[in-house]
Amino acid sequence: MLQEKNYSWMLRKVPYLLILLILFSCGSAKKKRTYSKSKSRTVTVEGSAEEAPPIEEPKKKGNSKAEDIISTAMTFSGTRYKFGGTTKKGMDCSGLVYVALKENEVLFPRVSYQMAEEGKRIKVGQVQKGDLLFFKTSKSGKRINHVGLVVDVQGKDIKFIHSTTSRGVIVSSLREGFWNYSFVKAMRIL
Repeated sequence: MLQEKNYSWMLRKVPYLLILLILFSCGSAKKKRTYSKSKSRTVTVEGSAEEAPPIEEPKKKGNSKAEDIISTAMTFSGTRYKFGGTTKKGMDCSGLVYVALKENEVLFPRVSYQMAEEGKRIKVGQVQKGDLLFFKTSKSGKRINHVGLVVDVQGKDIKFIHSTTSRGVIVSSLREGFWNYSFVKAMRIL
């Protein structure tokens, strides 16, 4: 008789426990992250009652193909590093350059040391947006193992986008000690 009372008490409490479990488990699911496929964002701002003259978009300086490739590469800023990766889930340095070029209809090898054999070698002083910078980052390595895409040149300061093992896809300066020391050559591919 005692066992029947304990058992019936448990049966009455089970529905309440299930409800509590369902309530407390809601919201703990991992949210899925989504990314926009468009290259530009549009922001609408309400203005005054007076009609403003239309704003003309600034004309692109230099090579528009290079600008498009840079724009594509910049959409991956902040993407984590993944050896052999070519997506927003993770990518390596040559994967970043490969995807940016491919999405703009420029066919190119997939790995950095093969990329380094393409195009025309140029001096650092001649570097422009869209050029590629090649590096040897390993002390024992005998061949090129890293590549970056030039995104901006201001005097002697050359900025390039690349994927690093420690920080993922970032923009760095060729003036930074490590990158300056590891630099091998610059190549023009466009």
